[in-house]
Amino acid sequence: MNAKTTVKCWGNSLGVVLPKALVDEEELKEGEEVEITVRKISDVRSLRGKYPFKNLQHEKEKMKRGWQ
Repeated sequence: MNAKTTVKCWGNSLGVVLPKALVDEEELKEGEEVEITVRKISDVRSLRGKYPFKNLQHEKEKMKRGWQ
């Protein structure tokens, strides 16, 4: 299953929160090891058709804020 998430700052580290749907589908439990593939979304045009944006301009501004 693919999931979209946001990198967050935790102390001096960065981390991600797994969506509940992914946790449920994979039956993940705390302490289990997982393997992830990371791909930075750098061009909003590459998102076309992948995610149901209701307000694309809002999403673009949100992404830009995370890069400053």
